Amino acid sequence: MWRMLIAAVLCLCAAVATAALGLWLLTRPRTADPVRQVLRAVAPTQLAAAVMLTAGGLVALSAKPQTGVLVVVVCVVGAVATVAAGCWQSAKMVAASAAQSPGAQRPSGAVGCGGACATCTLSCS
Repeated sequence: MWRMLIAAVLCLCAAVATAALGLWLLTRPRTADPVRQVLRAVAPTQLAAAVMLTAGGLVALSAKPQTGVLVVVVCVVGAVATVAAGCWQSAKMVAASAAQSPGAQRPSGAVGCGGACATCTLSCS
């Protein structure tokens, strides 16, 4: 009983912290800094993770311990995976937009192949 109460409190505290950070990042103005762009783009996934952690904490408070443990584990793993996927996608988006910016350096050679025609799988004709 006490273990589930502790798990519930930890989940709810993590949910509040994650939601607060996500909301704080959404209220910051947009900047050209790529790091801040990634952090701002991750904010919606942080809010989703906060909802998952809240659900895990509420189930830990109200369900049987056997059910509660399973739901808490699923919610915590889901929340971490959601934020990780959001970070990955946001970083890819910022890297792609930085590569398309006018001041970005582009490698010489074939477009899309990096100049390695022997290993290129793209059809250039």
